[in-house]
Amino acid sequence: MARLSIDKATVRSRLKPRREPYWGAPIARGLFLGFRRTKTGGTWIARVHDDEKRHRYHSVGPVSPGLDYEAARNSALAWKRHIDAGVTLTSIDSVADACREYVQDCEKRRGKAAAHDAELRFKRTVYDAPIGRLALTKITQKRIEDWRDELAKPDCRQPGLSKASLNRTLTSLKAALNYAVTRRYVSAERGIEWGLVKPFKVDNRRDLFLDLAQRRALLASSNGGVRDLIEAVMLTGARAGELTAAKCSQFDARTSSMTFDGKTGKRSVPLSPPAVALFARLARDKSAADNLFVRDDGKPWAPSDWDKLVRDAATAAKLPAGVCLYTLRHSFITEAIGGGLSPLDVARLVGTSLVMIDKHYGHLAQTAARERLSLVNFV
Repeated sequence: MARLSIDKATVRSRLKPRREPYWGAPIARGLFLGFRRTKTGGTWIARVHDDEKRHRYHSVGPVSPGLDYEAARNSALAWKRHIDAGVTLTSIDSVADACREYVQDCEKRRGKAAAHDAELRFKRTVYDAPIGRLALTKITQKRIEDWRDELAKPDCRQPGLSKASLNRTLTSLKAALNYAVTRRYVSAERGIEWGLVKPFKVDNRRDLFLDLAQRRALLASSNGGVRDLIEAVMLTGARAGELTAAKCSQFDARTSSMTFDGKTGKRSVPLSPPAVALFARLARDKSAADNLFVRDDGKPWAPSDWDKLVRDAATAAKLPAGVCLYTLRHSFITEAIGGGLSPLDVARLVGTSLVMIDKHYGHLAQTAARERLSLVNFV
């Protein structure tokens, strides 16, 4: 079979339209780049002779200034590297596809709470965004950084995302892309692209704290279902998702305790008298399988349903910008440690590790310990 110099535009222009591509010389062992002539132009086609002695074809794309011979050659070489790495051709092609697949795997390995957290992040930032439609084979460091930086802008369509939250979302995206590598949806060499993306630098300490007067003002400015949710976070330090997913059966009025089921697993914690009163009121006239917390229309809370309601209440209470339910969790932890509870007790109450408590609140624990030490006579 004659090999043509299809790298030359003058040669390509003289070729007659036909279905079978015109093939050039091999560009790698067993790999050829061809040109399929059409009435309106042409398309680059790659062909490889694989280890099973089969011909496999790949449409590189239409000839254009941005996809000249050299660019098509590089794309064909990248395709062969994917094949050599064992990458399989499946319906999992885009970043959004990989994220959805990861969420399903996450539920199997880590539970519904962890999967729910990842799904919520992807719904807010990936699925409907340009990066979600991007092919896995075209993901680059710059594309991810542009996506991350766009979300960090004050006028972003997703308000309320702090740099710390964006870092957690970036971690979830990287985990999804790494999962795509393990499933051979994309070659391992692409991992360097997202591996090079660095998180934002943030202060490890949480800064936005609401004192008692501010918390009471927030409660006074809210009503209905969101007020119940706000009060519950104030009284327990639980994550919003743990509360909105809670069933009445998880509350035990007899032992004044609550079993939360979150991303760190199940935990049974004691409740303060005000928390018992709140939970008892919410559970009244409900069955064990009913949701403890519901919206004003009686329906279960969906992810982020409460965001705007909390922001509106905070604005009405003239509180600092950025107040969200997590602010109340942070305030609970701060008050608990400052009030004398041990870091271990607090970690168990809110469902986090002692390492994380020490990392973010160790300075408070030291202050509380110093105050208690001053009350002890050692000599």
